[in-house]
Amino acid sequence: MKPADVCIAVLVAVIWGLAFIASRIALNEFSPELMTALRFSIAALPCLFVARPKISWSVLVSISFTLFLGQFLSQAFAIAYGVPVGLSSVIVQSQALFTIAFAVLLFRERPSAGQTVGIAIATAGLLMICGTVGYDFSVGAFAILMISPLSFAAGNLLLRRAQGVPMFDLFAWLCLVAAVPLFALTLVSSGPQPTWHALTHMSLTGLICMIGLGAISTSIAYWLWGRLLRDYPAAQVVPFALLVPFVGSAASSVVFGETFGPLRLTGMVTVVGGIAIMLLSKRPEDSEKQKASEEQVLPRIA
Repeated sequence: MKPADVCIAVLVAVIWGLAFIASRIALNEFSPELMTALRFSIAALPCLFVARPKISWSVLVSISFTLFLGQFLSQAFAIAYGVPVGLSSVIVQSQALFTIAFAVLLFRERPSAGQTVGIAIATAGLLMICGTVGYDFSVGAFAILMISPLSFAAGNLLLRRAQGVPMFDLFAWLCLVAAVPLFALTLVSSGPQPTWHALTHMSLTGLICMIGLGAISTSIAYWLWGRLLRDYPAAQVVPFALLVPFVGSAASSVVFGETFGPLRLTGMVTVVGGIAIMLLSKRPEDSEKQKASEEQVLPRIA
């Protein structure tokens, strides 16, 4: 990768890590539903200028409801109900584990030996974290948080059905599709009057957090990430996402004084280590493609 693109990948990871902090602060003013609706409404503003990607509405809705609505709404609820921000940033990245697992179940994709080892390690880390549940947050809050990586993983696989469309346009419309039902949910759960009061009495801090979450973390960062995935193999880009939980955990320690007990810290490090092994391991078909390519090239050289 070019040095400039490496810097962009690191920048995106830092933005996503800090987004967990902005979410926690914004939840002091907004309900989880309203915060998530505002996030996607801001990120959907480019829809005023870009056409809907040439994919069916069913595909657009299915991707939006998993990759965006399901992932971020469950995140917001979990953080609002007490799950520490740093821990949340680690759990969400376990989506890599579930993405591979879903691919095995649905598409019969064979994980490599390294990926299998990574899955086992990450699973062991999740079990360690489960052993700390109930002390500073409830089992219910943790269960809600686990919806986030599951939705994230499902969205990753559904995203395959949107090949060949402009990433910026796609993500803008995905945000719009998520924002509409989220506002409807907000009006039903909170009521029109409290919703209007929250919007009209928004503080400057709340506004800055929402602009950061909507415009920077969602719109710009996802567009940059999509551009990197377009220009480079996923194996070179995706490992940079491992920086997200480290940034989120470190920032949470500084801003909120979040601390981690020995078992939880070991579990978090184990999860990230397992994910690293998964992301850095080649799939069997990758090795076969490389071998086939070498077999085609070698005779020509000889």
